[in-house]
Amino acid sequence: MRNSEKGEFVHQKGGELFHVDFHEFIRKAPDYTPYELASEFGLTLRDVQKLKKQLFRA
Repeated sequence: MRNSEKGEFVHQKGGELFHVDFHEFIRKAPDYTPYELASEFGLTLRDVQKLKKQLFRA
């Protein structure tokens, strides 16, 4: 069976992306720079950009 990024995203438990609590991320996003968010949640800057992109799609 083939694995893809989209397939893995669909099957993740609880809808977590990068193992980050979306509610906490949303609360902190307006007040913090992308660099501060990345260091706060243990992500890369690219991961922060992907999260923001996903949040605006939903």
